[in-house]
Amino acid sequence: MEENQENKKLKDILYDLTLHDVPAYANKFFYSLGFLAMVAFVLLVISGLIMVFFGPNWWLTANAGIFVRSIHLWAAQAFIVFIILHLIIVFLTSGFKGPRKLTWVLGALMFFFALFEAEFGYGLRDDFSSQWRTLSAADFYNGSGLGAFINNLNYAQIYGIHIVLIPLIILVLLASHYLLVKVRGLAKPYLKDYPVKMVKANHKTLFARGMILTVVIFGLAFAFRAPLILPTTISFAAKNDPSLVAETLIAEFNRTSDTATYLDNIDPYQYDTREIYIIKPYKKYLELTTGQNILADWLKLNSSSRVKDIAAAKSYFKNNGAIVTSLDKNNPFITVIGSLMTMAQSGLYQDWLNGSEAVGNLTYSQRFLSDTGIIKTKAKKLGITTKQYGMVREENGAWPPGAWWLAPLGFLDNTVLANDPNQDRDGAEILGVLMLIFIAFPYIPGLNRIPEKLNLAKFFWRTKNQT
Repeated sequence: MEENQENKKLKDILYDLTLHDVPAYANKFFYSLGFLAMVAFVLLVISGLIMVFFGPNWWLTANAGIFVRSIHLWAAQAFIVFIILHLIIVFLTSGFKGPRKLTWVLGALMFFFALFEAEFGYGLRDDFSSQWRTLSAADFYNGSGLGAFINNLNYAQIYGIHIVLIPLIILVLLASHYLLVKVRGLAKPYLKDYPVKMVKANHKTLFARGMILTVVIFGLAFAFRAPLILPTTISFAAKNDPSLVAETLIAEFNRTSDTATYLDNIDPYQYDTREIYIIKPYKKYLELTTGQNILADWLKLNSSSRVKDIAAAKSYFKNNGAIVTSLDKNNPFITVIGSLMTMAQSGLYQDWLNGSEAVGNLTYSQRFLSDTGIIKTKAKKLGITTKQYGMVREENGAWPPGAWWLAPLGFLDNTVLANDPNQDRDGAEILGVLMLIFIAFPYIPGLNRIPEKLNLAKFFWRTKNQT
């Protein structure tokens, strides 16, 4: 008896939450797109929570983890696809008119945050693609000014934004958006003489479509697993190209590396590369080996002596390449760089960089790897560099296709802004203005009448009873 009462209460709640009387055309597939976007969002939340619980090692290596990661990736693709399609239908049918203007604004904002959420998610995958994307996106954020608030190389910060902040914002927008639809009902034809019949909403068909979408996403996740190429590490670089890493260490000491000379509208890398990449890790090395701090004594030498030693070190590591067994005792700088190379090959150097400030902040290690140039070289081989519209696809064309929604930015970078020294800033400003116009579209006179001029709404309003 109590169970029956609980089932009745549940049915009453579901009944109160759903739409009932709708225009006849509202039962067509085109008007299920918003609901399907919500289904994809639910799958994102569930798969995301599972991934958070088990951690990166699980979702990168375990078969079950790879499958859940693939579900998450395909659900993200579906979420954005259905939001875009839903907005297109609302646009073409002028469903934003009258009291529904705010509904459009909330939907457009949801789309905006969904794009940010997807990009942050790509940066958290913990594979090479995410490594490349975070470095590329960091330049965009710094060029646009967002770098003052967002450090895309700070894994912990982006992790919190991705799993807590933006999902909550999307949830609030989604609930508010649906509440307005529930209160005001679905938009009827703006043509007053257009016949429209009110019918009962077909919830069974609607939920069946949601189930089909879920099955399709699971099927795609099984057939097309999320691609995985492991991230490049300083240890790997030091073992495979020691000359390059030694050369980068010397450039960090000389403050001539890309990080040391970084120039953009926002420069979050205003730390002393000599201090971060040479002096402090060398002190850590001495703590582990209980050796003498010859670097401190060498830094007391006159400038001309140090310049000669640095030049000799460049030649030494260029010619010898690998870690040397007997270092030049007459050149302490070679000994220091050689010690750091030993530390780098063992993995301790990157571990120290990642933990020297705050756990989860990968800025120091990722910037060092960027300074070596090996990440950009590898990205080019995999076909995912920005100039090749690489951000819109996965490594070597793997499926799903990647962040295809960034194609407009790639188009701007390769055409209008191809020779623009402030490409990131100007691209962000152009897209920002377009996004604001898009959000405020229902309130802009003249512009909001474009759908009527296109006259495509009748295609979506037509039902079987109409000729």
